[in-house]
Amino acid sequence: MTGAGTPGHGPLTGVRVVELAGIGPGPFAAMLLADLGADVVRVDRPGGPGIGVEPAYDTTNRNKRSVIIDLKAEGGAAAVLDLAERADILIEGYRPGVAERLGVGPEACLARNPALVYGRMTGWGQEGPLADRAGHDVAYIAITGTLGMIGAPDEPPPLPANLLGDYAGGSLYLVVGVLAALHHARATGAGQVVDAAIVDGTAHLSTMIHGMLAAGGWQDRRRANLLDGGCPYYGTYETADGRYMAVGPLERQFYDEFVGLLGIPELGPARQDPARWEELRETVAARFRTRTRDEWTAVFEGSDACVAPVLSLREAPEHPHLAARGTFVDHGGITQPAPAPRFSATPTSVRGGPARPGADTEDVARDWDVPRLTKDGG
Repeated sequence: MTGAGTPGHGPLTGVRVVELAGIGPGPFAAMLLADLGADVVRVDRPGGPGIGVEPAYDTTNRNKRSVIIDLKAEGGAAAVLDLAERADILIEGYRPGVAERLGVGPEACLARNPALVYGRMTGWGQEGPLADRAGHDVAYIAITGTLGMIGAPDEPPPLPANLLGDYAGGSLYLVVGVLAALHHARATGAGQVVDAAIVDGTAHLSTMIHGMLAAGGWQDRRRANLLDGGCPYYGTYETADGRYMAVGPLERQFYDEFVGLLGIPELGPARQDPARWEELRETVAARFRTRTRDEWTAVFEGSDACVAPVLSLREAPEHPHLAARGTFVDHGGITQPAPAPRFSATPTSVRGGPARPGADTEDVARDWDVPRLTKDGG
């Protein structure tokens, strides 16, 4: 079996990444780089980050290798600097100033490797009144206005797990940032620091909405707009068995097909009349409650009505389309999303399961020529 650092798997083959272990968006960003073929070495601390997930099931550590370094012990910072000297990218997710106090901040790392891309993943960012404060996804998305867009106007905004802030506004922006900086470093020889803040990324995700708001095409309140549940033909409806269907035929031709298959073609004109939206919503809801989710799935199968069943996490891998594409894979007995996106010339794969803390110390010390790892740095 090929190891996590084996070359030839993905477009980032040959790129070396150091990940200073943390929780949430940092590990996910490093996983994405590893999925794309980078040789990611995760620097775990003695005892682990303490998130309560058994390492064997922490799939955000797939395709990586792990070493254990105590940054508070003599030689720990030096060992990380040895890795940074040989790396293309380093990722850390500490509060501002912590990496500097540990001796592995940007200044120390770039002194050893001027072409290094130093990625910093935080919620609040490296500066600003809240930079030194603790926080989690829910607080970050709250102040950006994005959480306040979600849900019914007479209920508290529901939490979109930690997908919107940590991973969309955090991890993905960090990956875009470090890859852009890597391109610059390879062209010029000059590395730099990437400040990826979840508040910045999450706000950036709402760019289109802010444009619509400025143009008067979006109301600054929940469930009053085309894409936030205010529109009766863009939302979810309960079925006879207590499950749900997702509906989204925004375009006229798709909407006409939708009301036809739903059995209410007479309400076609209600699409363009907001005064009739409540009537349309109630009729659509009543129709969906007459059949089960699977029955409605069969009704809309093969159509362009833009209707889909709302599946659970365990159901999703069995959906015929996702199964045909291999959107989910089974590796080591764990069903998990396959690497994305896909590449025609440099395909990716799940090459290795979750890295066990410290399991790869000797291999990394040899492959990266860092003998200190097996001496006073581990």
